Amino acid sequence: MRKLVYILLSVLVLNSCSDFQKVMKSEDIALKYKKGEELFNEGKYKKANRLFEQIVPKYRGKPQAEKLMYMHSMCFYKLEQYYLSGYRFEQFVKSYPNSEKAEEAAFLSAKSYYEESPIYSKDKEETVKAIEKVQLFINAYPNSEYAEQANVLVKELDFKLEKKAFEIAKQYNRIYDYKASIKSFNNFLLDFPGSSLKEDALYYRFNSEYNLAVLSVPELKDARIALALADYKTLLKAFPNTKYLEEANELKEALEKERTNNEIKS
Repeated sequence: MRKLVYILLSVLVLNSCSDFQKVMKSEDIALKYKKGEELFNEGKYKKANRLFEQIVPKYRGKPQAEKLMYMHSMCFYKLEQYYLSGYRFEQFVKSYPNSEKAEEAAFLSAKSYYEESPIYSKDKEETVKAIEKVQLFINAYPNSEYAEQANVLVKELDFKLEKKAFEIAKQYNRIYDYKASIKSFNNFLLDFPGSSLKEDALYYRFNSEYNLAVLSVPELKDARIALALADYKTLLKAFPNTKYLEEANELKEALEKERTNNEIKS
């Protein structure tokens, strides 16, 4: 019985493949549309799109073009070909702004750009582009059923930019380029004042100021110690119970000793 079942399944699969190939080779665009829609509804997006790609140009300007363009775009999205789905859905909205699918298409276009955004450590260009696209959707459809999701996407994308800027500043600290680290953390705090990484940024800026101060020549040391202690106060004012409290207090005590020693030498 098992052998018989396998044989029957094999026959069905072969017939299915054979039918698909026949439609692919056919000159009948209506047949291709029908078969493509059938495959789309079955979730066979790769095969459906192979047919859609053949007939999309031929249906341009026809009544069926709107639905065809939507299915074509959705196939790219389902296949995780986000660069293409972002572009195709964008074109759909431009071509059919009054379509009942326009809002969904606009959201999926924006989400496609979001999906194309790389991890924070990569180039930020695609992330910036994705933020622009999602924000455009929110502005165009402020009361959309997708608005909440879109706002979540913007927050995630914004955090990628924050994380990248933070890690760059922290990396300068790790490689002992304390001036660059301080400058980068100052820019970070100006650019992202409400960041969830603010506590970390304030501590590592103070850490960089500390290291720059203790490594300074005597004539620059007092001024840099003062800057470092000012950063210590800023950290404690913003986060009185900071997770870095023990480390920060140790650095503060070391700075005060360093200042006293420098005064004696002077």
